[in-house]
Amino acid sequence: MILLELFLVFFSIGLFTFGGGYAMVPILKTEVLSRGWMDETLFIDFISISESTPGPLALNMATFIGTEVNGISGALVATLGVMLPSIVIIMLVAAVFNKAINHPLTQAALKGIKPVVMALIATTILFLLRNLLFPTTISWPLIDIPHLVLLINLGSFYFGYRFLKKKPLHPMILIGVAALAGIIMFSF
Repeated sequence: MILLELFLVFFSIGLFTFGGGYAMVPILKTEVLSRGWMDETLFIDFISISESTPGPLALNMATFIGTEVNGISGALVATLGVMLPSIVIIMLVAAVFNKAINHPLTQAALKGIKPVVMALIATTILFLLRNLLFPTTISWPLIDIPHLVLLINLGSFYFGYRFLKKKPLHPMILIGVAALAGIIMFSF
């Protein structure tokens, strides 16, 4: 029964989430936490792991959550559930793409979807920032100073590089620098 529930949850997320992985995080958080599959701390850890591993965020999250809930079979079912709607929709869209993309109704629908996707991505950013800077346990100081310092330094590094070199920094370099900084700041 849990496998069917995993499939249906991830199928619905894959079917109704537009805008990529970050747009699905608020919906996924609601579904996963309301079912008691994990707590918020583990969910945040899974976001970090999913972003650090190769592949799309949605597939990585489905795989990790499925594994947590029901092992390998849970991972397979959740991953299939989140992928299947995209595969079917892409095949249908590809068949009528040239006619449909320029249709006024398609353009109107896309104009309506874009602000919602931006709001969902912004919600994810705020959720991650809140949990990074304001730990769930109340203690003094209320702001997690080491994480704030790391966030400011890495942001300065990224934007300084982008400004000076006039090109974006490769994400893998930024992840490597962040991992090294995390090891230095939080291991000793």
